[in-house]
Amino acid sequence: MSTEAGIDVQRQLESLIQDFRAGDPPMPVIVLHAEDPADDGRVTDLIDELREGQQQHGTRLAVASTEPQTDGDGDGHGDGHGDDATRRAMKRATHLLRDLGDSGKWGDRSAAYRPYSFPRLGLVRALQEVTDDPEMSPHWPTSPAGTPEGNTQREQARTQLLRLLARQHWRPRKPPRRQILLTDVQQFLPMGVLGAFTSLLTRPEWYIAVLAGIGLMVLLAVLNHVPGRAPLFLWLRRESRWFLTTTFLQSAARHQSTSVRLLRPVRSWRAIAARAYDVAEALREGGQFPLQLYVLALLEDLRNNHRRGSWDLRGFKRTRPPVLFLRRTALENGGIELIRAVSDVRSRRSELDPLLIVAGVAADDAPLLDRGADGSPQAPPPPSRYQPSRLQQRLRNWYDEWAGNLRADQSPSRTNALPWVLRIPLPREELVQVRETDRRCVRARHRLPLVRVVWSAYSLTLAVVLACTAGGVHSYELHRTYCSADLLTANRDTERHSAPGDGTECIGLATGDVRFGAYLRDTGDEEADDQGGRLRDLEDRIHDENARVLRGHSGTYVTVVYAGPLSSSRLNPSPVKGVEELTGVYLAQRVVNENHTVKMRVLLANGGADMGHQSETAEAIAAYAERDPTFVGVVGFGRDLQSSPGVTDRLHKAEVPVVSGTNSASYLPKEFSNWFSLAAPDEHQAEALGHVARQLRTPGRATYALVLARDLKGSQDRYTSEQAAYGEEMLKRERFRTLPTQEYRVVNGDPELRLHAERICQGENVPSVIYFAGRVEDVGPLMTQLSTQPGCANKEISILTGDDLSKARFSGTGGSDGVAPRITLYHAALTGLEDAAPATAFYEDAARHLPWIEQDRLPYATPDFASGQTALSHDAARALYWAASREDVPQSLAATWVNLRSVKLDRMATGTIDFTTAPLYGERHGHSILVKRVRRTPAGVSEAEVLCSRTAGDIKPLDAKECSIK
Repeated sequence: MSTEAGIDVQRQLESLIQDFRAGDPPMPVIVLHAEDPADDGRVTDLIDELREGQQQHGTRLAVASTEPQTDGDGDGHGDGHGDDATRRAMKRATHLLRDLGDSGKWGDRSAAYRPYSFPRLGLVRALQEVTDDPEMSPHWPTSPAGTPEGNTQREQARTQLLRLLARQHWRPRKPPRRQILLTDVQQFLPMGVLGAFTSLLTRPEWYIAVLAGIGLMVLLAVLNHVPGRAPLFLWLRRESRWFLTTTFLQSAARHQSTSVRLLRPVRSWRAIAARAYDVAEALREGGQFPLQLYVLALLEDLRNNHRRGSWDLRGFKRTRPPVLFLRRTALENGGIELIRAVSDVRSRRSELDPLLIVAGVAADDAPLLDRGADGSPQAPPPPSRYQPSRLQQRLRNWYDEWAGNLRADQSPSRTNALPWVLRIPLPREELVQVRETDRRCVRARHRLPLVRVVWSAYSLTLAVVLACTAGGVHSYELHRTYCSADLLTANRDTERHSAPGDGTECIGLATGDVRFGAYLRDTGDEEADDQGGRLRDLEDRIHDENARVLRGHSGTYVTVVYAGPLSSSRLNPSPVKGVEELTGVYLAQRVVNENHTVKMRVLLANGGADMGHQSETAEAIAAYAERDPTFVGVVGFGRDLQSSPGVTDRLHKAEVPVVSGTNSASYLPKEFSNWFSLAAPDEHQAEALGHVARQLRTPGRATYALVLARDLKGSQDRYTSEQAAYGEEMLKRERFRTLPTQEYRVVNGDPELRLHAERICQGENVPSVIYFAGRVEDVGPLMTQLSTQPGCANKEISILTGDDLSKARFSGTGGSDGVAPRITLYHAALTGLEDAAPATAFYEDAARHLPWIEQDRLPYATPDFASGQTALSHDAARALYWAASREDVPQSLAATWVNLRSVKLDRMATGTIDFTTAPLYGERHGHSILVKRVRRTPAGVSEAEVLCSRTAGDIKPLDAKECSIK
């Protein structure tokens, strides 16, 4: 600064700015003038230096165009006096304010945060332009208000006014460039987000929701800019809300109510239309109103631009108030009237605004700011009690005294006062330029606000990038972990797991739109692919049946879960066991829903290939049991694995009963009261095979036997170890000479039996009986090895094994499995279908509801039923349903568990299902069981025959005579 006055004034401005950082101090209109008229030029130079200093300090500032303006005659001076001069001065002041509505007038983006916006000032300008439009002139009413003709003219005038405003979209004819396209994004963005979230309710892909939100925003933007129409959501614009709610305009609303409800657009539009016409009439009348309305709109826009409670916290970021510089304030250029209007509006309004005005005035014109409306001179103010020598201290004292007297100076009785004006006379000695070495730069105490760092476009961009990255990673994890996932949510009842070998399988409880069949791959194996297609068909049928139950029988249904192996792997490509069991459950559902009042809803649970993930499935079922009161129990878990005790215990703790059709574990019913099984236990199977083994032993001679079992190291299988233990115990009980048990390994799905066959056939004592504790898929390789090994090829050998062989399809029944010459296979099975067939309606129901059943063959002998797994799962589902619907009333989970011990159903597919005699923590009797013999005929065909059998419900034990092999 080149003068002492400049240094002191600049320091005072910086002091006010520092106070503004901490609060909302009242901002005066600082009027600088020289004490001697000869120094007026120096005051103007001082104003320019202040402007340059504030600009370097980063203040958002504007310079009003107060240069002399030309009139119609071009001389730059008014040619009238009195009222005409006052009107011209007000008009010029209005033009000064109109120019300040351009954000470019307030500095560039480097000044502070982002450019200002002036929507309220723009709305007032648009009304002024339409009011002065030549097209509007013929439509103004000429008849008195209140008369019929006057009312008609006013209505026509209002229609024309609204038409012109709509043509301009309620904006000035030349709006600021940055407001042309994205004016109403503050309304469209929430609508787009709402549209995106609404579309998410339909659970589409994430990009569908994003496109829905963007599409809605684009549609609204297009409709908003239709030519000749008022913009959408006009009543939601911030300038419209101010226009309707400010008390300053209430005096203009003279003719009809302008009450507004933001959620009632029609009524709001009528209120806006009425207010717009009344304000236009007031603008047309002129006087003080137009100028003060412009001032009010400017101050309100600036106040909003510095509002601390805004969504972008802009008031905390813009720590320096805006400054308006008036270089040469005079009557001719409208500056005096502008200052008067600012003071009048601030006195009328109660809110503080941040605008700081610094004006320079000629010494001779300074008294104009002390004259009232009547033109009489104001009495000189009382002398200040502060008389410091330095201007800097005087400035501070003047400001404190001005702020202290502000309330009294705003009193209506003080007609000659301009309370918001702080006049500062500058003596000549303070305006003298100092030497270059004495000139000082007033530094701005500026620090970057924390909120500018934390809540800025850059931090928001970073936060959005981090959020999108986290959301993307989270979405990727959801899609990688769960079978059904959206952008940010997932169905957590099913999870993805790696299948044995390679590939992916879906594990858990299928709720929502999850389909286990969708994860089955085409393998090129005709049987496996056929089973996969049938699984997908069954899932669709069960889903449709469930939909009918939910749609028409709400409150009168129970939910049953089937848990089984519904996926495959490279090592075991066919889910045949799960498909056969699921067929029985679906058939039970259709029969029940056709014939009973209480309906059955079926959900599927996949334990993985060979039930390798049944523990995870049990957790999902237990969690589901807590949230679905219609859930009554589980059918399935048909594999006996190492995890079976833990699975059953987990369901026991969740109070979930389990009815298994094919799990033959002997220990489960002894350890868990919630376990019910239709399969003959392994111990009972070994006893039944003992009747055959007794006949195979040569009396009086040592008969050798051994147990050949799968090596279970690294395997979850428990069935084979149970079979091996009971088989060895049975052979010893029947007085065989038992050789050491041999265990074979399975590598990549193939059993390693060659070395074991060599040991068996080339040993010192070749066994005539082999108890095979393995799986059905290992029997074929065993037959091949025994039939080619010396020592066994020409020896009669009998192989005894458990119920897993019931899944084999021997060549005599159209299958590919067979036995080697001179080898006889005896195996237990879980169902005597032939004996139970005449008394059951199971096969008629199957022919009606299962379209793939071959009608030209005996039903119980078809490949779909021969293993008995479909019949067993059907009977298990019917038993569980009976307990859950006792007396035709849906039962709770606990009641179903209790009711299971009173279940007795006749004429089921396997006979009579009777749980009434089942002891608590003990074995029951009356399981369906039979013993089959498979031999090779002279024609080279393997044929199976039933030696002895019992249907379900028959507790009479088998004996050797009945199971005679002769």
